[in-house]
Amino acid sequence: MANGIVASYKSWLKYRQTCNELNRLTTRELDDLGIARGEISKVAKRSAGY
Repeated sequence: MANGIVASYKSWLKYRQTCNELNRLTTRELDDLGIARGEISKVAKRSAGY
């Protein structure tokens, strides 16, 4: 059970880090990556394995 909690927490941390990093980018930089600002959460979830 503890391993599951730790794994969930690590996934959440990766999700938050990815969101934060992508939100720091300009719209132009996001466009260059092919990501719309409204898709940041979806991209971050995919990155974290959700």
